[in-house]
Amino acid sequence: MADKNRHKKQVVDRRRYRIRKKVNGTQARPRLVVHRSLRNIEAQIIDDTVGHSLVGLSTLSKELRGESINRTEKGRMLGKLLAAKAVEKGIHQVVFDRAGSLYHGIIKAVAEGAREGGLNF
Repeated sequence: MADKNRHKKQVVDRRRYRIRKKVNGTQARPRLVVHRSLRNIEAQIIDDTVGHSLVGLSTLSKELRGESINRTEKGRMLGKLLAAKAVEKGIHQVVFDRAGSLYHGIIKAVAEGAREGGLNF
């Protein structure tokens, strides 16, 4: 069983590195990275030129902590809130980084929520 899980992690890591070779955040277009764990979803907007996180949000944040809806809808709400915070800081264009996950389900919901909130990518 451990062999199977190790192989899955290697596949995701290879995909993550392949994506990161092509996707790079600049000051004009920072990188929106989404991380999905078994319990929570985290999203950050990162400027890779200086290595700083400009905006970050998680399902553990105060705004989303009390919501009792499914994870896909939480992801959509997370994307909308993150986009609203980014627009407040003057960020309108981003590059989307799915961090090795497939563009499906929760990751897709976060991207759609961010688009609905006003981000372009």
